[in-house]
Amino acid sequence: MSATQPGRLMFAEMTEQPSVLRRLLEEGAPRIAEVAERIAARRPRFVLLTGRGTSDNAALYAKYLLEIQLGLPCGLTSMSTTTAYGAKPDLTDCLVIAVSQSGGSPDLVASTTAAREGGALTLAVTNNPDSPLARACEFAIDVMAGPEKALPATKTYTAELLALYLFVASLRGEDGVAAARALPELAERVLARQGEVRQLAGRYRFAERMVLTSRGYGYPTAREAALKLMETSYIPALAYSGADLLHGPLAMVDNVSPVIAIVTGGRGGEALRPVLDRLQDRGADLMVVGPESAVAGASAGFALPTDQLAEELQPILEIIPLQLLAYEVTRARGQDPDAPRALAKVTETR
Repeated sequence: MSATQPGRLMFAEMTEQPSVLRRLLEEGAPRIAEVAERIAARRPRFVLLTGRGTSDNAALYAKYLLEIQLGLPCGLTSMSTTTAYGAKPDLTDCLVIAVSQSGGSPDLVASTTAAREGGALTLAVTNNPDSPLARACEFAIDVMAGPEKALPATKTYTAELLALYLFVASLRGEDGVAAARALPELAERVLARQGEVRQLAGRYRFAERMVLTSRGYGYPTAREAALKLMETSYIPALAYSGADLLHGPLAMVDNVSPVIAIVTGGRGGEALRPVLDRLQDRGADLMVVGPESAVAGASAGFALPTDQLAEELQPILEIIPLQLLAYEVTRARGQDPDAPRALAKVTETR
């Protein structure tokens, strides 16, 4: 790819994902296990997760992991309660996990500092181990994705997911590396099918609105894919849990606005089946990302090689063809995925 070609940074960083995942499994896992062991010894009773944008979607994935795998009650924080309103919650016996690519957003650092002052255990999951956020926390995990120059986050997102998966597996006393060992090779296989995604992008080049939906572990994927489409192609993309979609928003679905469903093999995909049936009854232009069996019967689809992969690991693969889709749709619309208008790499909210 030419050094001046639009999207060259985003494309390069998407293709780095197999090596990032491999590095995290081979080099990062021991440190993650050590951090998990020290936190487990403190026996937190509940967990609060904090993040913005892409990292907020990774935090939501961790919420599913922690609640399902460990039975720990979890919540996603509202940072403004401390940064704007000055609330001082008692967070004794709480683990606060702050997820951030840069670790530099002032509100994230301030709210995490307030949590630590309120008695919480604090853990930073970041791509910058020397960041203000990492320094503000008692513990830190480096997702080891390397510098990310494109404005749309790609490799840092999948690295955050894998780091959080390995952390939760270690909290359970399990070997997460063994279960995730196939991920780098599977990611390479998905990236090699860019041509399929380019053909799919032709369906959505002129879309005025898109709806994305999933359930369970796949719901963070729907949210992250919607964010990627909006920030690169500027197409309004609405992400809903399948259950929430049926509670009203289904009324806006017609045969014009495309719907992308992320079907995770397992209980989440089973729970989404009635939603897919309702969408097809309404004549929706339905694209499915998921196992081969789920793609059959949809208007379009991308079959993932996830048959031997645990449900909780599938989101790390699910997002990759959707990152490629955002990239291809954006280029087809004559825009540069590397430089979305009005955005900066580090968003300094307060």
